[in-house]
Amino acid sequence: MRNIAILALTSAVLSATSFSLAAEDGYRPLFNGKDFTGWHGMPHFNPDQLEAMPEAEREAKLDEWNQSVSEHWRVVDGAIINDGHGAYLTTDDSFRDFELLIDYKTVPGADSGIYLKNSPQVQIWDSTDENKFKLGANLGSGGLWNNSAGTPGKDPSKLMDKPFGEWNTFKIRQIGARTSIWLNGEQVVKNALMENYWDKDRLIPLRPTGQIQLQTHGGEIQWRNIAIKEFTPEEATAILVEEREEGFEPIFNGKDLTGWAGATDNYEVFEGAIRCQPKTGGNLFTEKEYKNFKVALQIKIPEGGNNGLAIRYPGSGNPAYDGMTELQVLDSEHPKYAKLDPRQYHGSAYGMAAAARGYLREPGEWNYQEVTVDGSRIIVELNGNKILDTDLSEITEYMADSAHPGKDLESGHLGFAGHGDAVEFRDILIKELP
Repeated sequence: MRNIAILALTSAVLSATSFSLAAEDGYRPLFNGKDFTGWHGMPHFNPDQLEAMPEAEREAKLDEWNQSVSEHWRVVDGAIINDGHGAYLTTDDSFRDFELLIDYKTVPGADSGIYLKNSPQVQIWDSTDENKFKLGANLGSGGLWNNSAGTPGKDPSKLMDKPFGEWNTFKIRQIGARTSIWLNGEQVVKNALMENYWDKDRLIPLRPTGQIQLQTHGGEIQWRNIAIKEFTPEEATAILVEEREEGFEPIFNGKDLTGWAGATDNYEVFEGAIRCQPKTGGNLFTEKEYKNFKVALQIKIPEGGNNGLAIRYPGSGNPAYDGMTELQVLDSEHPKYAKLDPRQYHGSAYGMAAAARGYLREPGEWNYQEVTVDGSRIIVELNGNKILDTDLSEITEYMADSAHPGKDLESGHLGFAGHGDAVEFRDILIKELP
């Protein structure tokens, strides 16, 4: 008995030490080890629906869910214990780009998970439960189980669950919807896009910000050592760049406009970025033409700013109509743009396909964007969120019924379509596709 007690004490000391080291690395605790300060109850419930409720109805729901927490959740010896029932424990705070540390310990037959931005979920299984092998339990915990079948990250890359009675440790990093997961020190999901469970049909990405929820699903589960580190926009971009797939090559040297043509007098190189000079504009484009490609770049939009990415531009005419498309670059939330057509906001294929809104950073901050052009399909990913996925060959309705004669072009230049604002572009790279 004495040896068992010593082992238990040693384990507790090591856990406390690792948690202290995490705090030194910029994490802050989400659980104080004593009570549920900073947490409330919320079950599997659409957060958009909750926000849309009248205030009195919403407050009544929260009171009901908090009562459920008091009935099914408790704190014992610095750990949160749930009896397998009740509303989920949910952070009061919402988070955008972050890294979460959390330990859990569960029992045979349990099935639980961690909701990110109020969306399910990082899966927790009993990996020995043969009744759930058909659901993937035998593959282990840590996958984004609610992603579509066959998508990256739905299943963990390896089985890393510890035996029952032992604590497991997650590190979960999410930049936009790009999610990486480590379980017990091994990465099991790498930079996968987590799908929005609540709006899959419309391909709307995860909410820009959201809460973390600890699921309860029929079996006792314990949680401890819960801490979070939030990333600045610069840190988030650096992670997205680090995780970017290989094969990109720079098409801007950061010093001058070598390799670029068109309205070169209306653009300048400023602090390593291509900047449209104020009150000018026009189309600046690569000398080289591209067919299928991915482009990665950073974009800074001043307050009220307007520009565009010219895709398969023929070298003359209006990129939005004579080229395949102009992907709008816009300070979408500026009041002067409040009444635009949805197909005119940032990331949209101008006048043809609307991008999801709400994923731009504040004016004057750098955004990280990747665009894939493959045949007639265009994908736009902004700050780790897929905001557009469209096939232009299937577009039949156009803004103001205006024709887009260039949308079926199979190759052309890549460029910028200036509209008189000092929009900046830097770290511009391209990867040609087969």
